[in-house]
Amino acid sequence: MTEPHTAQFITSTVVGWLPVFTTDARCKIITDSLEYCRHRKGLKVHAWVILDNHIHAVVAAPDLSRVIADFKRHTARKLTEQFRTEKCEWLLDLLRRWCPGYKTDSELQFWQEGFHPQALVSDEMMLQKLEYLHNNPVARGLVAASEHWRYSSAHEWCSGVTPLLRCDPWR
Repeated sequence: MTEPHTAQFITSTVVGWLPVFTTDARCKIITDSLEYCRHRKGLKVHAWVILDNHIHAVVAAPDLSRVIADFKRHTARKLTEQFRTEKCEWLLDLLRRWCPGYKTDSELQFWQEGFHPQALVSDEMMLQKLEYLHNNPVARGLVAASEHWRYSSAHEWCSGVTPLLRCDPWR
């Protein structure tokens, strides 16, 4: 159970660490879904990053567990549709193999279960998670500077650049 208004650092990972967030269309599903949750479900998005096989975010919501469960269910469905449009049967086959037998309402598994919330109760903790989150693409050798990664709130701080997803103020 998370505190309703305390920012939480969360991570959601694709099953098997499969690299699926490799196109604009796939990443747009994530940013559009986060934006929807902001406007319709009370989600506050303070920071975010999308990497090829997982996402990190600093978020808050009155019922964060429910919002993230809805987000993951919706994005899994939309991404599955996208894979079908792209004719990525090989990827759909892998996602089917990851579906546990006890899941009777789905033929495949997209996200690993859970989202591992960590409460950020101080400015120091927030800054630590922001640095980690924004520098993740740099640490992985994808870009030289965090603000160069398009799918991140670090991108928001570039002068003259319209962000893909605006962040809510931290305080």
